[in-house]
Amino acid sequence: MEHGGPEPLPAAAHQAETDDRTALVDKPKNKGGNGDLASAGFNIINSIIGSGIIGLPYSMKEAGFPLGVLLLFVVAYITDYSIILLIKGGNLSSTNTYQELVRKTYGLVGYLILSTLQFLYPFIVEPDNVLTDRHFVILLTTIVFTLPLSLYRDIAKLGKVSLISLILTIVILIIVMVRTVTLSPQVPKSENAWAFAKPNAVQAIGVMSFAFICNHNSFLIYGSLQEPTLKNWSRVTHVSVTLAVVISVMFAACGYMTFTGYTEGDIFENYCRGDNLATFGRFCYGVTVILTFPLECFVTREVIANVFFHGNLSTVFHIVLTVVIIAVATGVSLVYDCLGIVLELNGVLSATPLVFIIPTACYLRLSKERWTHSDSLISCLILAVGVLVMTVGFVLTVLHPQECSHGKEMFYCFPSNDSFPNSTFPP
Repeated sequence: MEHGGPEPLPAAAHQAETDDRTALVDKPKNKGGNGDLASAGFNIINSIIGSGIIGLPYSMKEAGFPLGVLLLFVVAYITDYSIILLIKGGNLSSTNTYQELVRKTYGLVGYLILSTLQFLYPFIVEPDNVLTDRHFVILLTTIVFTLPLSLYRDIAKLGKVSLISLILTIVILIIVMVRTVTLSPQVPKSENAWAFAKPNAVQAIGVMSFAFICNHNSFLIYGSLQEPTLKNWSRVTHVSVTLAVVISVMFAACGYMTFTGYTEGDIFENYCRGDNLATFGRFCYGVTVILTFPLECFVTREVIANVFFHGNLSTVFHIVLTVVIIAVATGVSLVYDCLGIVLELNGVLSATPLVFIIPTACYLRLSKERWTHSDSLISCLILAVGVLVMTVGFVLTVLHPQECSHGKEMFYCFPSNDSFPNSTFPP
């Protein structure tokens, strides 16, 4: 009787298969990027806090301050986890873009849904108060600054631009912290200002997701690395998201503690028109928006190029398409100015699928890991939460839209205000 070699033990076989899959996930992409880890990190941070941070104090108002802070950390963790999961999925499917990953996993229908979400999301990142309320200034800064930066073809070149945006965001944070000390005594605290949880917590998650989303440009930033490996990507992601969440929590907390229940979707709407320090903060924020939008333009341009031009754009089409994208985005920002409800809707309908649902759904379909594996369990949980936030958040936002006070001087800015007669303007 012939005997073959000994049958491999099931555990050993499973371990060997797991090692093979780990090697596949960890394999580096083709080289070609010129960016280092620092540039990639600055781009991730800029994508997270460059424009969406302005709505985070509003999310504290929606969720309740203690619960809001906890949810902010949860959303940051999910963001960190999902953008690493995206690259794992890309390696498992041998794809280099978010669109290719979804197309290979869920076919043409999934590809078109993702392309639509990626195309629509960036049009909210350029609110209408870029420098002042005058439309001429918005158009001027768009033409002089946003357009030239958006014409870059290599996203790694935006690393230094993103560093400047990060520095300006820290300046804005300092201004908000100063006004927490000098202005908050003049603002009467709203009823139930410190309640642990409030009914609009689900919409608040949408606003936070909008602020933290960087999944749509993760493949672009990952591909810009000189050594695009999962280890390098995980390292830069952990550091970037950690720094972003620290800044975001401080900004959200200080903004909400100043205005509590009167907090607007755009926190700068809460500051008095004659407050020179706040005006400087608006200017700094306007510059950060100018420096952030090119990152979003990269994504929108890539989506259009992949859908209609098979990923290849000539120089002429590159310029024309960039001009059209910026023109449309600027037009939208000039027409609509109520930021709160836009943040909620964009968060639950666009950001939540891009952050919570699609990365986990792709990974679960591609991965051969057992359901008891940690990645599988966490992905299932994030996917379920994402579906819940998207559906419930949309229904609640439509049924109970938030009021908007855009362009109005707040009552506490008037020294003669009867509700707060001892009010004096902050120095």
